[in-house]
Amino acid sequence: MRQTMQSNHSPEVSSTYSHLNANKSTESCASSPSRKKPISPKLRRSPSKLLTTPPAAENFHKRKMNSNEKSAEKMRRPNGFDSQPTNSNDTNHLYNDNNMTEDHETSQSHSSRSTDYNSMLNLTPEVGSIEEGKRLFGILMRPLQVTTFMEKHWEQQPLRVDRKCPDFYKDLLSSEVIDRMLRHNHVDFTKSIDIQFKDGNEVITPMGRALPPTIWQYYSDGCGIKIVNPQTFLPAIHSMNATLQEYFQCMIDSNVHLSSKNSDGHAPRYDDIEIFVLQIEGKKHWRIYKPAHRHNVLSREAKNVDPIGEPVLDVILRAGDLLYFPRGFIHETTTLADSHSLHLTLSMYRKQTYGDLLEILVPMALKEAINSNINLRKGLPLDIWQNMGVVNSDNYFRERDAVIAQIKDCFETVCRYVRADTTLDNAVDQMALRYQHDALPPKLTADEELRSVYGTKITSGEDGCPEYVYIELDTKIRLIRGNVVRMVMCDSGIRVYYSSENSKDHHGFEENYLEINPSDAPAIEVLIKAYPLFITPADLQLESNDKSLCVAQDLWEKGILMTDKPLV
Repeated sequence: MRQTMQSNHSPEVSSTYSHLNANKSTESCASSPSRKKPISPKLRRSPSKLLTTPPAAENFHKRKMNSNEKSAEKMRRPNGFDSQPTNSNDTNHLYNDNNMTEDHETSQSHSSRSTDYNSMLNLTPEVGSIEEGKRLFGILMRPLQVTTFMEKHWEQQPLRVDRKCPDFYKDLLSSEVIDRMLRHNHVDFTKSIDIQFKDGNEVITPMGRALPPTIWQYYSDGCGIKIVNPQTFLPAIHSMNATLQEYFQCMIDSNVHLSSKNSDGHAPRYDDIEIFVLQIEGKKHWRIYKPAHRHNVLSREAKNVDPIGEPVLDVILRAGDLLYFPRGFIHETTTLADSHSLHLTLSMYRKQTYGDLLEILVPMALKEAINSNINLRKGLPLDIWQNMGVVNSDNYFRERDAVIAQIKDCFETVCRYVRADTTLDNAVDQMALRYQHDALPPKLTADEELRSVYGTKITSGEDGCPEYVYIELDTKIRLIRGNVVRMVMCDSGIRVYYSSENSKDHHGFEENYLEINPSDAPAIEVLIKAYPLFITPADLQLESNDKSLCVAQDLWEKGILMTDKPLV
């Protein structure tokens, strides 16, 4: 769709939706001059869910720093890096301050503990959530530049970042944080906690709530503790994952692994996801091997397998380090005899390949081609069973060659129906809808919350009753995140899928969407294309101001929009 920008930065939307019957969907909110009535689009799920933070709690124990940690604390730079370089013989897979050739920006000091990862990293979401996600990823990858990582390692080679800064992740996670999480949240064994024996075999865990004494007893007995979906209970991890998902545009899954000294770790395996390992506490021995076979490169399945050959990366991760390996690479771990291990895994890019797109695209193109091309509707040759099939695969005669040529011609016909303006765009939209359901809800900063439906204060009128808050024509608005909505065409009309009301627990709620009139679709397009600029309802280019206000109010009430200033 084409767009032009007016002087007030309002995108002009083409008449893409004008061919649809405006009366087919719900009634237009512009038909009612009163703004006292609820807004019109049909809702799949209407209640708004406020984002909450687990209550504060007393410290589990005071953190003791050994001599190495004290030295690192003295030498720490403002951005959280040790000023002393590390030596490495592996320049392809190991990065430290010696490898840094470009300047990097200075972030907020880590000297004070914060329960808000946005505050700790001094995030500035006003620049736009996609750019902010990239900046956060750059902080995690320091001193390596994001562009260098993407060019040399992403989906290609494993990488270890050796920082020599044990406290690098201290504001993100710790054993103390896990203890407080267990004490002040109902964390279920069967849903959120897995227990592994010392030999790495998973055991049947108790039913019900996982209380701290039980968990720490398992840990003392040498068992491994795995916390699934920690972002459900830990705001810092929720904030990090929700920020990164904007840049990678896919679900960022995470697990916490706590292992006691000298435990066996897990057996060799490969996965169907890109994995980042953040070593929070202690040490862990990792061995990374090349994919066993060519078809395992960038694997689309996960499987336990025996490694072949020598590891391409054999390292001991220490607190503050980061490890990355692509899907398909075999990995195994062992905890050392002199140290426990606490690490967080970030996994992403499952089913985010060209092949996955083609699995959606080809059936769409085939359906359109069959409906449009009579040759694809003609009957097969009467003697096809005698000429084709496994039994006849060694036969070479004219009839068989003719059938093969005809089938190839049919495939070429289908490919001609892969059009960027219809079939391909629709297939990409279908993949994007998966993200809308998978995504975490945004983790708002304190300032953002005040400028959204979640933090707007309701005032009282002269009669003491609450007064409703309205968006006005000159109120500056924008999407709360760049990827918070996806507008798609479907059989019933136009739907706007959104993730602002998603659960922090993966697929805890059904997918959220609004069904809108075709005449309202240009407003959604304006908001998407204008992001991260703030615009006004008057810029939405709808047929009346009342309609623009209704659409803006609708989206604001669903947590999709934020304002430049708090509504008071």
